Amino acid sequence: MNQNQPNTLPPTYFEQVYQANADPWQFETSPYEREKYATTLAALPRPSYAHAFEVGCSLGVLTEKLAARCAQLLSIDVALEPLARAKARCANLPQVTFQQMFLPQEFPAQHNFDLVLLSEVGYYWNLADLGRVADGLLARMVPGAHLLLVHWTPVVHDYPLTGDEVHEFFLNRATPEGPLQHLHGERYEQYRLDLLEKR
Repeated sequence: MNQNQPNTLPPTYFEQVYQANADPWQFETSPYEREKYATTLAALPRPSYAHAFEVGCSLGVLTEKLAARCAQLLSIDVALEPLARAKARCANLPQVTFQQMFLPQEFPAQHNFDLVLLSEVGYYWNLADLGRVADGLLARMVPGAHLLLVHWTPVVHDYPLTGDEVHEFFLNRATPEGPLQHLHGERYEQYRLDLLEKR
């Protein structure tokens, strides 16, 4: 194994994080998160999506807001504790389904997503696994589907990748011959957002 290749963070990493702190990234209370969620939803160009997929839903704070724009929304996380809280938060939203899932080892069975949201999760994979995740997501997106990337950009020492590296990886696939088209990008002090469309 190449020792220069960092390891993808395993599910146990997140289980330990949530055992130590019920809301480790202040999703429920942070002004940064509130502003970022508003920017994320405002970046979606369509008023509604038929089949959306949210990777890494955590406590379901963004899930609850995103659900208003989705006829069906599948939200996943690797850790059971935040999933339970997300289910409780969205208990009155029948269009939302939650599953425990660890990409790229497993993927949803359905292949009809017209929206995939990859928010604050891409840098938990190493580059090889990010490539597998990208291939698996693209295979499950219909032509014209949107892929929305939102990531923290400062370096975090124990993350395999930075937010910029995640976005540049996907943008490198947005070539005239590639599977993606870049529609829109925004950069803020601590995060960036890029919207892509599957050809």
